[in-house]
Amino acid sequence: MNKVEAQHSDIERVLLDDGVIQTRVRELGAQLTRDYEGKDLVMVGILKGSVIFLADLMKCVDLDFSIDFMSASSYANESSTGEVRLMLDLRESIQGKDVVIVEDIVDTGLTLKYLQENLRTREPKSLEICTILDKPDCRKVPVTPKYSGFKIPNEFVVGYGLDYNEYYRSLPYIGVLKPEAADRRKKIS
Repeated sequence: MNKVEAQHSDIERVLLDDGVIQTRVRELGAQLTRDYEGKDLVMVGILKGSVIFLADLMKCVDLDFSIDFMSASSYANESSTGEVRLMLDLRESIQGKDVVIVEDIVDTGLTLKYLQENLRTREPKSLEICTILDKPDCRKVPVTPKYSGFKIPNEFVVGYGLDYNEYYRSLPYIGVLKPEAADRRKKIS
């Protein structure tokens, strides 16, 4: 069994297949195009999980815009530590610009609340969140994405940029990870 086959066999079930994801990404792109027409839009991808979503979303936004990246985390393995760490900051100023944070998943809200507070101090004209996945049942702090791909139940998911210890990001779908796969990957890391 090769590495890709092994990754697929670690998935309990596919939650969202590639076709469903791509349809929703096109819809989000069209909505962003309407909402930010004539504005100075900056899409801020949160590394590493948002990369695939951001790349697909960018192709669906029919506007001139810029992108930048941040990296922040409150996770170790599959659970939130509660402490947010900023590992990479923006390279350009967002003062006076319309900013959309592009994230792979909003669950506890801790990372995004931290990022919102941090970015608001830089005086953007507006600041919104666009996520492919929203897990509202996991919220520890109030965060509401304006643009949300899918609301999902409280299950540990991987694929389409989401990982477990850096595994599974390249899966073309979003799937629920088998508990025994998480245990095995924990021992490898």
